[in-house]
Amino acid sequence: MHSSRSLYTTPIRRVRGLPAVALVAIAAAFAGYTGARGVVDVVRPTESADRGAVIPDGKSIPATDVGHPAIARLDPDLRAALAAATTAAKRDGIDLRVTSGWRSRAHQRQLLDDAVARNGAHRARQLVATPDRSAHVQGRAVDIGPTDAAYWMQVNGSRVGLCQTFANEVWHYERRVEPGGACPEPATDASE
Repeated sequence: MHSSRSLYTTPIRRVRGLPAVALVAIAAAFAGYTGARGVVDVVRPTESADRGAVIPDGKSIPATDVGHPAIARLDPDLRAALAAATTAAKRDGIDLRVTSGWRSRAHQRQLLDDAVARNGAHRARQLVATPDRSAHVQGRAVDIGPTDAAYWMQVNGSRVGLCQTFANEVWHYERRVEPGGACPEPATDASE
């Protein structure tokens, strides 16, 4: 999960009997007491569906790990295309791995909140889709790594129906065409 030094801004939730706003107030008071500059690391509540689905930053899982929720919760057609791509890439000496697959709405919201804190709202919307628009939340997108695998997918993904969706994300693929079809031009970024 992406780390953040910003306060969580989604709707109030109850955590171990306390409203989340109380936890933020306690954390903010503690930050003032310890001399921090008003910035606090807050443990954020997540949906129970997140358990085990988040692939930590800098990590990846085998694209064939159908027991992992990030892959198990993908659309079945996307999972089948991913399996076919993995087999084809392996024949070419490429280890195709998944750095992100299915995401819960809460995780997608956190990614967007983190991007807003780092880059401002306008730039964040170019980098991260809202939970309502995210193909990851719908189980229709997968992020591929390492870089050589993502570039292999640019050239070969359409053979199994997988297309790069955004021009600024060489790693993001969705099932957009039938196997062997021509992929459409990628959108400029997530804001389109």
